[in-house]
Amino acid sequence: MQQTLHLADLAATQRFAMAVARALRAGDVILLTGDLGAGKTTFTQGLAKAMGISAAITSPTFVVARHHEHPGNGLHLVHVDAYRLTDEDELASLDLETSLDDSVVVVEWGRGTAEALSDNYLDIELQRPGATPTATDELVTDFSDADDEEPRTAIVTGYGARWEGTTIA
Repeated sequence: MQQTLHLADLAATQRFAMAVARALRAGDVILLTGDLGAGKTTFTQGLAKAMGISAAITSPTFVVARHHEHPGNGLHLVHVDAYRLTDEDELASLDLETSLDDSVVVVEWGRGTAEALSDNYLDIELQRPGATPTATDELVTDFSDADDEEPRTAIVTGYGARWEGTTIA
């Protein structure tokens, strides 16, 4: 499955995440890719809201992984930031597989390291028009509020039998 969606702004990114949430079940893995400021954490906030997770969702950049429990009987959310991880072994040391029975795992910057978590996963790339790639060791923190109103493009690719024939609307 592959889809390309045009998102008018970050609010549309969150609505898109809510649509993805409706298709999720325990064990699902989502890899989020995109430049800094593309909307990966915003996507995860919309996903968590739609999943019924009431905790504040912030970037796990410095803690690497945050576990968000569902307040009832719903799916839990594990939110990972693999930006600082250098290889699959560092990701494996987080023991994310043990969370797959009752959780959805979202890995920002996961492409190239997190595919081993599952044979079935969604790869979602968020693109901002005119965004320029940054060096991997450069942390850009100067984003304007105007970035919220920039359109984004989401390229969604489903891998494995789980996502065959699935469309996210």
